[in-house]
Amino acid sequence: MSAPVTTSVTRHVDPARTSEMLAWVQAGTSLAERFDGFLGSGWVRPSEDSPEWHMLYRFASADALAVWEASPQREWWLEAAQGRIEATHVERRTGIEGWFDEPATVQSTSAAASPAPKPPPRWKQMVTIFLVFFPLSLAANFVLGHTPIVDWALPLRVLLTVLVMTPLMTYVLLPWITRKMAWWLHR
Repeated sequence: MSAPVTTSVTRHVDPARTSEMLAWVQAGTSLAERFDGFLGSGWVRPSEDSPEWHMLYRFASADALAVWEASPQREWWLEAAQGRIEATHVERRTGIEGWFDEPATVQSTSAAASPAPKPPPRWKQMVTIFLVFFPLSLAANFVLGHTPIVDWALPLRVLLTVLVMTPLMTYVLLPWITRKMAWWLHR
Protein backbone atom coordinates (compact mmCIF):
# COMPACT_ATOMS: atom_id res chain seq x y z
CA MET A 1 0.00 0.00 0.00
CA SER A 2 1.33 3.40 -0.95
CA ALA A 3 1.78 6.10 1.70
CA PRO A 4 -0.06 9.41 1.48
CA VAL A 5 1.78 12.02 -0.60
CA THR A 6 1.89 15.74 0.14
CA THR A 7 2.84 18.11 -2.66
CA SER A 8 4.09 21.57 -1.73
CA VAL A 9 4.07 24.27 -4.40
CA THR A 10 5.46 27.76 -3.99
CA ARG A 11 3.74 30.17 -6.34
CA HIS A 12 4.65 33.75 -7.19
CA VAL A 13 1.63 36.06 -7.37
CA ASP A 14 1.36 39.80 -7.86
CA PRO A 15 -0.04 41.07 -4.51
CA ALA A 16 -2.53 43.18 -6.49
CA ARG A 17 -4.10 39.90 -7.69
CA THR A 18 -4.83 38.46 -4.23
CA SER A 19 -8.60 38.19 -4.81
CA GLU A 20 -8.02 36.47 -8.13
CA MET A 21 -5.55 34.07 -6.47
CA LEU A 22 -8.02 33.19 -3.71
CA ALA A 23 -10.71 32.37 -6.26
CA TRP A 24 -8.25 30.31 -8.31
CA VAL A 25 -7.09 28.34 -5.24
CA GLN A 26 -10.70 27.65 -4.22
CA ALA A 27 -11.51 26.47 -7.74
CA GLY A 28 -8.54 24.08 -7.69
CA THR A 29 -9.55 22.69 -4.32
CA SER A 30 -13.14 22.18 -5.51
CA LEU A 31 -11.88 20.27 -8.53
CA ALA A 32 -9.41 18.14 -6.54
CA GLU A 33 -12.08 17.23 -3.94
CA ARG A 34 -13.89 15.26 -6.64
CA PHE A 35 -10.94 12.88 -7.08
CA ASP A 36 -10.59 9.65 -5.13
CA GLY A 37 -7.86 9.83 -2.51
CA PHE A 38 -7.92 13.61 -2.06
CA LEU A 39 -7.12 14.28 1.63
CA GLY A 40 -7.04 18.08 1.70
CA SER A 41 -5.24 21.25 0.74
CA GLY A 42 -4.24 24.62 2.12
CA TRP A 43 -2.03 27.67 1.64
CA VAL A 44 -0.03 30.21 3.62
CA ARG A 45 1.80 33.44 2.84
CA PRO A 46 4.78 34.83 4.78
CA SER A 47 2.99 38.20 5.05
CA GLU A 48 -0.06 40.01 3.70
CA ASP A 49 1.90 41.75 0.93
CA SER A 50 4.16 38.80 0.06
CA PRO A 51 4.20 37.66 -3.57
CA GLU A 52 4.98 34.09 -2.43
CA TRP A 53 2.14 31.66 -1.69
CA HIS A 54 2.97 28.24 -0.26
CA MET A 55 0.31 25.75 -1.26
CA LEU A 56 -0.12 22.14 -0.14
CA TYR A 57 -2.31 19.34 -1.38
CA ARG A 58 -2.38 15.76 -0.13
CA PHE A 59 -3.56 12.51 -1.68
CA ALA A 60 -3.90 9.06 -0.12
CA SER A 61 -1.37 7.51 -2.50
CA ALA A 62 1.05 8.26 -5.30
CA ASP A 63 -1.41 6.63 -7.73
CA ALA A 64 -4.29 8.88 -6.60
CA LEU A 65 -2.00 11.91 -6.93
CA ALA A 66 -0.96 10.82 -10.43
CA VAL A 67 -4.61 10.58 -11.51
CA TRP A 68 -5.23 14.16 -10.30
CA GLU A 69 -2.03 15.49 -11.87
CA ALA A 70 -2.80 13.90 -15.25
CA SER A 71 -6.44 14.97 -15.26
CA PRO A 72 -7.93 17.36 -17.80
CA GLN A 73 -9.57 19.21 -14.89
CA ARG A 74 -6.20 20.05 -13.36
CA GLU A 75 -4.80 20.99 -16.78
CA TRP A 76 -7.73 23.39 -17.32
CA TRP A 77 -7.24 24.84 -13.83
CA LEU A 78 -3.50 25.45 -14.38
CA GLU A 79 -4.14 26.99 -17.81
CA ALA A 80 -6.57 29.45 -16.20
CA ALA A 81 -3.61 30.94 -14.31
CA GLN A 82 -1.10 31.04 -17.17
CA GLY A 83 0.76 34.34 -17.24
CA ARG A 84 -0.60 35.49 -13.87
CA ILE A 85 0.44 32.84 -11.34
CA GLU A 86 3.84 31.19 -11.58
CA ALA A 87 4.93 27.99 -9.80
CA THR A 88 8.51 28.54 -8.65
CA HIS A 89 9.15 25.48 -6.47
CA VAL A 90 7.51 22.04 -6.14
CA GLU A 91 8.25 19.29 -3.57
CA ARG A 92 6.70 15.95 -2.68
CA ARG A 93 6.85 14.26 0.71
CA THR A 94 5.45 10.94 1.88
CA GLY A 95 6.10 11.06 5.62
CA ILE A 96 8.99 10.73 8.05
CA GLU A 97 11.36 9.91 5.21
CA GLY A 98 10.96 13.56 4.25
CA TRP A 99 13.64 14.18 6.86
CA PHE A 100 16.03 11.91 5.01
CA ASP A 101 15.65 12.54 1.30
CA GLU A 102 16.68 15.44 -0.82
CA PRO A 103 13.77 17.60 -1.99
CA ALA A 104 12.23 16.61 -5.31
CA THR A 105 12.01 20.00 -6.94
CA VAL A 106 11.08 21.50 -10.25
CA GLN A 107 11.73 25.06 -11.35
CA SER A 108 8.98 25.64 -13.86
CA THR A 109 5.56 27.07 -14.42
CA SER A 110 3.99 23.74 -15.27
CA ALA A 111 3.88 22.66 -11.61
CA ALA A 112 4.70 19.10 -12.61
CA ALA A 113 6.85 17.58 -9.88
CA SER A 114 9.50 15.00 -10.48
CA PRO A 115 9.08 11.80 -8.49
CA ALA A 116 10.34 11.93 -4.91
CA PRO A 117 13.79 10.40 -4.54
CA LYS A 118 14.05 7.01 -2.90
CA PRO A 119 14.45 7.41 0.87
CA PRO A 120 17.12 5.51 2.79
CA PRO A 121 16.21 2.08 4.16
CA ARG A 122 13.94 2.22 7.21
CA TRP A 123 16.61 0.69 9.43
CA LYS A 124 18.95 3.61 8.62
CA GLN A 125 16.14 6.06 9.37
CA MET A 126 15.53 4.28 12.69
CA VAL A 127 19.21 4.39 13.67
CA THR A 128 19.43 8.08 12.79
CA ILE A 129 16.34 8.94 14.82
CA PHE A 130 17.67 6.87 17.73
CA LEU A 131 20.97 8.79 17.67
CA VAL A 132 19.01 11.96 18.50
CA PHE A 133 16.04 10.63 20.44
CA PHE A 134 17.93 8.58 23.05
CA PRO A 135 20.29 11.34 24.27
CA LEU A 136 17.49 13.92 24.15
CA SER A 137 15.15 11.65 26.09
CA LEU A 138 17.89 10.86 28.62
CA ALA A 139 18.68 14.56 29.11
CA ALA A 140 15.01 15.52 29.41
CA ASN A 141 14.34 12.82 32.00
CA PHE A 142 17.47 13.75 33.96
CA VAL A 143 16.64 17.47 34.01
CA LEU A 144 12.95 16.97 34.78
CA GLY A 145 13.87 14.42 37.48
CA HIS A 146 15.70 17.19 39.34
CA THR A 147 12.84 19.71 39.28
CA PRO A 148 9.65 20.05 41.33
CA ILE A 149 7.63 18.41 38.53
CA VAL A 150 9.03 15.04 39.60
CA ASP A 151 6.02 14.88 41.94
CA TRP A 152 3.48 15.52 39.17
CA ALA A 153 1.26 12.74 37.90
CA LEU A 154 2.90 10.59 35.22
CA PRO A 155 0.63 11.78 32.35
CA LEU A 156 1.48 15.42 33.11
CA ARG A 157 5.22 14.71 33.29
CA VAL A 158 5.09 12.81 29.99
CA LEU A 159 3.02 15.58 28.40
CA LEU A 160 5.56 18.23 29.43
CA THR A 161 8.43 16.08 28.19
CA VAL A 162 6.75 15.52 24.81
CA LEU A 163 5.87 19.22 24.51
CA VAL A 164 9.56 20.09 24.97
CA MET A 165 11.06 17.26 22.93
CA THR A 166 8.81 17.34 19.86
CA PRO A 167 9.74 20.85 18.67
CA LEU A 168 13.41 20.19 19.42
CA MET A 169 13.31 16.98 17.39
CA THR A 170 11.27 18.47 14.55
CA TYR A 171 12.93 21.84 14.04
CA VAL A 172 16.45 21.42 15.38
CA LEU A 173 17.78 17.92 15.93
CA LEU A 174 16.35 15.82 13.08
CA PRO A 175 17.32 18.35 10.40
CA TRP A 176 20.79 18.63 11.99
CA ILE A 177 21.41 14.86 12.29
CA THR A 178 20.19 14.14 8.75
CA ARG A 179 22.63 16.71 7.36
CA LYS A 180 25.47 15.21 9.42
CA MET A 181 24.55 11.64 8.47
CA ALA A 182 23.77 12.26 4.78
CA TRP A 183 26.99 10.53 3.74
CA TRP A 184 25.74 7.32 5.38
CA LEU A 185 22.01 7.63 4.78
CA HIS A 186 22.33 8.01 1.01
CA ARG A 187 25.22 5.63 0.44
